[in-house]
Amino acid sequence: MAITARVGVLAVIGAVVVGLGAPSWGGVAAVAGVLLLLVLLDLALAGAVRGLRFTRSGATSTRLGEAADVHLTIANPGNRPVRGLVRDAWPPSAGAERDRHPATIPPGERRTITVTLRPTRRGERPAARVTVRSTGPLGLAARQGSHRVPWAVRVLPPFHSRRHLPSRLARLQQLDGRQAALVRGAGTEFDSLREYVIGDDVRSIDWRATARAADVMVRTWRPERDRHVLLVLDTGRTSAGRVGDEPRLDAMMEAALLLATLATRAGDRVDLLAYDRQLRAKVSGRDVATLVNAMAPLEPSLLETDARGLVGEVLRRARHRSLVVLLTGLDAAPLEEGLLPVLPSLTSRHRLLVASVADPRIAEMARGRGTAEAVYDAAAAERTLADRRHVTALLGRHGVEVVDAVPDELPPALADRYLAMKAAATP
Repeated sequence: MAITARVGVLAVIGAVVVGLGAPSWGGVAAVAGVLLLLVLLDLALAGAVRGLRFTRSGATSTRLGEAADVHLTIANPGNRPVRGLVRDAWPPSAGAERDRHPATIPPGERRTITVTLRPTRRGERPAARVTVRSTGPLGLAARQGSHRVPWAVRVLPPFHSRRHLPSRLARLQQLDGRQAALVRGAGTEFDSLREYVIGDDVRSIDWRATARAADVMVRTWRPERDRHVLLVLDTGRTSAGRVGDEPRLDAMMEAALLLATLATRAGDRVDLLAYDRQLRAKVSGRDVATLVNAMAPLEPSLLETDARGLVGEVLRRARHRSLVVLLTGLDAAPLEEGLLPVLPSLTSRHRLLVASVADPRIAEMARGRGTAEAVYDAAAAERTLADRRHVTALLGRHGVEVVDAVPDELPPALADRYLAMKAAATP
């Protein structure tokens, strides 16, 4: 039950009447009794809210930063109209533009309310309670009740890096020989025979085919397809650090999505693992949409990643030689104490590529001069950069390639390194 501001207005009018016409306790009791009677009558005439029936429809997923419409349909099976206010509550991170909606639902009819969401965080955004306040015909009192109407919208990574996809696909087409500007040289799978032209590598001449033909014939090659690419997201402590306005994990997801899309278009099989001290997500041999859905609810853990467990999980899931892309940090202590001791067991069986998110603020601090504080900041930044170079060199000694770039540059840089491997026919 709820009362409206009209009751207060009537109480003030009654007080004035009592004060001017009948200043006594009897007058006060009479006014209070009339008000109470009107409130009870209005409450009795108000439409019932307990029997209302609710259904939801609309969007179940959206990308971060994009709008999603969710529809709430309310059916009134009672014999009195429901007039009042409907509050469809969502968590603040769901970004509901409006949660209170005026509604009038005649008996036996239904009405639909649309809520527009603009989420500000990834993951599952569940709906909270729906509260209906049904006001009586006098507007003095209202019946109020809350209902649970389950619904959730999964907020997917934004995938801003897809703007780099057309140029990388064009380069991939050149590698596959589907454009006029053919790329001669590296490849691992025989494609076809054609006549020799000036500039071709003489090592590509097929002498047996030449003996059967009137012209010199050369073999053409294309990059090997149907390779296995395993994306490994380190969701441990280092992925929780913020670079700019977002955690490192979100920047790593952008790079992983661009690489997954490119590798899928190249005919490779792409799998995903997310790991810190336990397996957080796994996707095997599915499309990129499945990878996006698996990434959406991931959140960084504040625990140090178990490198031995991570490597063991990779070895269990990648039986044959694969390209393992590990998206992690380049902090010296965790890598030297965790990953480096178990690295040989991984690099002996797979090709490892490490991708890391660099903080542009560090490079900016390293250029600072002018004040004592700026010089100290610059010295600390230079030490951080030197540690990253040292870790990169250590990984290089184990045959590991490293891509270290700021968030906006990491996705295209990782895609370019993959294309370079593809062109060089490296597994």
